[in-house]
Amino acid sequence: MNFNSKKLLIILLFLIFLSGFLFYNLNFSQNNLLRVYFLDVGQGDAILIQTPQNQDILIDGGPGKNVINELDKHMTFWNQDIELMILTHPHADHVDGLVEVLKRYEVDQILGFDIDYDSSTYLKWQKLIEEKEIPYNQTLLGDKFILSENLYLEILYPFEDITGQSFEDVNDASIISRLCYFKHCFLFTGDASKEVERKLINNNLAVESEVLKIGHHGSKYSSDIDFINKVNPDYAIIQCGQENRFNHPHSETIKILSDYPPSGDPPLAEDIKILRNDIDGEIVCKGLEEGIKCSRTSKK
Repeated sequence: MNFNSKKLLIILLFLIFLSGFLFYNLNFSQNNLLRVYFLDVGQGDAILIQTPQNQDILIDGGPGKNVINELDKHMTFWNQDIELMILTHPHADHVDGLVEVLKRYEVDQILGFDIDYDSSTYLKWQKLIEEKEIPYNQTLLGDKFILSENLYLEILYPFEDITGQSFEDVNDASIISRLCYFKHCFLFTGDASKEVERKLINNNLAVESEVLKIGHHGSKYSSDIDFINKVNPDYAIIQCGQENRFNHPHSETIKILSDYPPSGDPPLAEDIKILRNDIDGEIVCKGLEEGIKCSRTSKK
């Protein structure tokens, strides 16, 4: 390759880099826009939060390696850093993808719990954290993470340190968190059951949120009507896969959400808009000071 060819190649590469940089800043780096993606990973949970300060937060990773392809849609090749990873609980449809994420991305900090649960994937995830020397913190009610002046993430459950504990139903070890931007909030419930939902209500915790990630993929064991009333969401997001073997979401859950709000004069609230990965594909919620709007990004 002669000198002129090398010079032309360098100029071309610079232009490609500049184009990518401008594209990123125009499309992904609006200073006041919060994006929350409910990734379409099949029968499982995976939520990517991108803050106005360009922080990337990943809650759960879904089953298999699907999450990698989904993250590639939203994280550029020069942004391979995830500031915070949260594992709500160690079931395979939440932790599998996080193993692949740890192999592919740099992760700055992890929130979770070392509970007594026999799973090869869960152990592999823990081993990778140790090998990479990633700060790993147990978290519980009262922990609050200030992400910017008007944005914070707070932990609502569990109520106490559950390190080393075993659970008859591991779903009830789910970390529940609430993300608030100005006065508008998201509630992420993992696979928590109705029993846990009632504990939140009985402890008078602030759960009111515009966006509710429906617990346990819309199964009949989550989404108690009293809990829905307390949250009073505008949007209900259900993360489940097409034609899944569990028949999620359950018709009982869909009826509760579809019949909302409870009868009253005047009505207690507006209707809830239901969005589902199995029908709508990937779902994105965009937050500004004025409020939150959620929609599907593509059709199935």
